[in-house]
Amino acid sequence: MIIDTHSQLWTREALASFPPEMLRRYEKMFKGIKTFELEDILADMDEAGVDKSVIVAVDAETVLRYKVPNELVAKAVRAYPDRFIGFAGVDPHKGTIAVDEVVKSVEELGLSGLKFIPHLIEMSPNDPRMYPVLEKAQELGLPTLFHTGTHFHTGARLKYCRPETLDDVAIDFPDLRIIAAHFGFPWFYEALAVVQKNPNVYFNIAGWSPKYIPEYVMRMMNGPLAERALLGSDFPLLSRSRIMRELKEAPISDDTLQRLTSTNPMTVLGLT
Repeated sequence: MIIDTHSQLWTREALASFPPEMLRRYEKMFKGIKTFELEDILADMDEAGVDKSVIVAVDAETVLRYKVPNELVAKAVRAYPDRFIGFAGVDPHKGTIAVDEVVKSVEELGLSGLKFIPHLIEMSPNDPRMYPVLEKAQELGLPTLFHTGTHFHTGARLKYCRPETLDDVAIDFPDLRIIAAHFGFPWFYEALAVVQKNPNVYFNIAGWSPKYIPEYVMRMMNGPLAERALLGSDFPLLSRSRIMRELKEAPISDDTLQRLTSTNPMTVLGLT
């Protein structure tokens, strides 16, 4: 079973929630924005041989008025429960409302994890205001996915995305499964040091064409961190078929490829 641990829901409904400046930035970067309905997402998965994919909601409502609703992701999961795994977005600025939203996302909406984009909520993962949400996630056994490293959102600060902040989270919540998205580039030495010392921290390769992944990251994936690396696409920013094709051509063993695409994702997502 091949599992993508990180993709976006860029349907017409989801894009309607994007702040205008963010849309303009994406349009400039990608020479226009195309919407993808659920069937388009499934077609991309099928072409690559991907069985399941995490799709994420976003809540950066307090700072940016940007929210891809949890209900929208839950609707996609209900439509294709064998293919999609939904991660909720919650805004820690909302305090107890955010904690209640975590519970609702699991008990009412059937979502299976949490996604945070620190630079959009202007809050580092180790900010004390984040901890009530993380405590509830640990209590409920939810994996947590954090954007780490660089980004392309004009006006948003990189300082919130330093991967070293996850070290505090990993220590303070030892039973919380943590995923550092995008392996923290350009701070990938820092990110992988956090992963290596903390058994509850993983990293994914979302948003990267495998042939451009730094040699050190590839070497660690194929060596001491073989059990902590995760497939991620960040679709639609990259097609899964391109990622899978380049992974099969990459200097990694068959065992590493199996762990990256199947064994490790199943572990961190709590799948059997």
